[in-house]
Amino acid sequence: MKLYTYFRSSAAYRVRIALNLKGLAWEAVPVHLVKDGGQHRKPDYLALNPAGLVPALEDDGNVLTQSLAIIEYLDETHREPPLLPADAAGRARVRALAQAIACDIHPINNLRVLQYLKRELGVSDEQKDAWYRHWCELGLAAVEAMLAGDARTGRFCHGDAPGLADCCLVPQVFNARRFGAKLDAMPTVLRIVDACEMLDAFRLAAPGVQPDAE
Repeated sequence: MKLYTYFRSSAAYRVRIALNLKGLAWEAVPVHLVKDGGQHRKPDYLALNPAGLVPALEDDGNVLTQSLAIIEYLDETHREPPLLPADAAGRARVRALAQAIACDIHPINNLRVLQYLKRELGVSDEQKDAWYRHWCELGLAAVEAMLAGDARTGRFCHGDAPGLADCCLVPQVFNARRFGAKLDAMPTVLRIVDACEMLDAFRLAAPGVQPDAE
């Protein structure tokens, strides 16, 4: 497998975690989102992923895009350990947690959105960072409530084994900390992230240990 990735991309970070949890062998193909005007905008990469986003995963002649779709593909093609619960209600809950991050928080804080705010709309760095913190704190507060108010939350987001929701939560908290978001009111989120970061699958997926880390 080849994973087209950028060390700081939270979407690529999710997939790196999932690949590691599955114990799969994979090759990182760095795609720098800033250098050379953005390597994700080059014709050879757009031929793989017309959206010009990371990650993309090449596996057995297939090119897969969108991090959540890639993770579910990995879960369907490599059953153990499962990243989604066996019951329909549990799967719906885990997907809701994952999508609260991947669909509600991440898109409006994506690098291209932050670049547009600064370059096209003339927003200052301070205003841009305040934008990030506002939406991140609002979204993670909702995730905290979803986790803290549900008895199905265990050591991890759902029970006592990491899964799809944890693959999304850890990268989002990494970025929240990087931008100085206030997380003190989110003890469940922080407890789960601490539990995840004790595992090699998460540690080896972290941005700072990737081959393209800066």
